[in-house]
Amino acid sequence: LWLVPVTFVSVMFVGGILGITGIPLLSVETGISISVLALGIALTIERKLAPVLAMIFVSFFAVFHGYVHGIEMPYLANPSYYALGFIIGSASIHIVGVILGVIVNKIPQGGQLLRYLGASIAGIGFHLLVI
Repeated sequence: LWLVPVTFVSVMFVGGILGITGIPLLSVETGISISVLALGIALTIERKLAPVLAMIFVSFFAVFHGYVHGIEMPYLANPSYYALGFIIGSASIHIVGVILGVIVNKIPQGGQLLRYLGASIAGIGFHLLVI
């Protein structure tokens, strides 16, 4: 249950280091947009991947998310606090998502609600790709 979010946050940190060091990464915005679309589609089709495949899948996209945090790190702020902030913030979002997923799956029609939310997220990802 927690392996995939922990993988995302850990690999996102690595992506942040890539961004801080200035190592070039192509199509960062596109990668993030596709990750939003892919998350929405994954929720919509309600298919469970093997944990290892899910971890590989989220690792690919986590690099893009972390990279953006790294290149946007303010030079006037304390870089350690900034890095800690984006890690804690991202981890918190994942924790809330896992908790909501567990709660929603326990209510009647919860799976259907998650599919609708997934379709909405996919729509946002599609919008990000075309703008």
